Amino acid sequence: MLAKRIIPCLDVRNGKVVKGVNFEGIRDVGDPVECAEEYNRQGADEIVFYDITASYEGRGVFLDVVRETAKKVFVPLTVGGGIKSVEDIRETLRAGADKVSVNSQAVKNPKLIKDGADIFGSQCICVGIDAKKIADHKWTVYINGGRVDMNLDLIDWVKRIEQLGAGEICLNSIDADGTKNGFDIEMLDAVCKACTIPVIASGGAGKIDDFAEVFEKTGATAALAASLFHFRELTVQQVKKYCRDKGIIVR
Repeated sequence: MLAKRIIPCLDVRNGKVVKGVNFEGIRDVGDPVECAEEYNRQGADEIVFYDITASYEGRGVFLDVVRETAKKVFVPLTVGGGIKSVEDIRETLRAGADKVSVNSQAVKNPKLIKDGADIFGSQCICVGIDAKKIADHKWTVYINGGRVDMNLDLIDWVKRIEQLGAGEICLNSIDADGTKNGFDIEMLDAVCKACTIPVIASGGAGKIDDFAEVFEKTGATAALAASLFHFRELTVQQVKKYCRDKGIIVR
């Protein structure tokens, strides 16, 4: 059984880490490099950077921040936002990222997943998904930071992502995002049962029990959180200790 991972997520806009609720009400949290260094000290298994307005604003990823962070942080770094081409993937990996996360562009151009996996290896390609419930056991995929409904069935998309060669999925629930009401267990369970590649749970962590719950009730291999860590309500060490005390194997 794979040891579970705890991953802080840094949403970056205009060079600052920010956080909102349901993708709205955004406020500044701090400097991305300093935040990443702190999570590195806390024993994070990985750090995720998302340039949250890159796709919406039609620009590329923030490589200067990536380079600076890679010099100071010694855990895997996943970078997403504004990655539109194989060349963007190459430049992001060259800047120091271990993985790229493609989201909006993967939906618009699924060939990017296959090309990225073929050239750089599946382990470098994480596909981010923002999804929202539309009926019982049915969810639809959104792009551009949760702004555009693609009328694309979540489970169909997950199966296709795996076929195209992605090494991992980061599944974010728009309904749960920033609410602190817990991960979207129903959606995560459905996705984990629909594919065999690792799934990162994202969106909704509000208390320490939420991490144990997502590992106990779904096949998620990692849990990602932002607000809880950014506002120092919990540390990565506290979450790991709690999970271990519950009998969950964590890194």
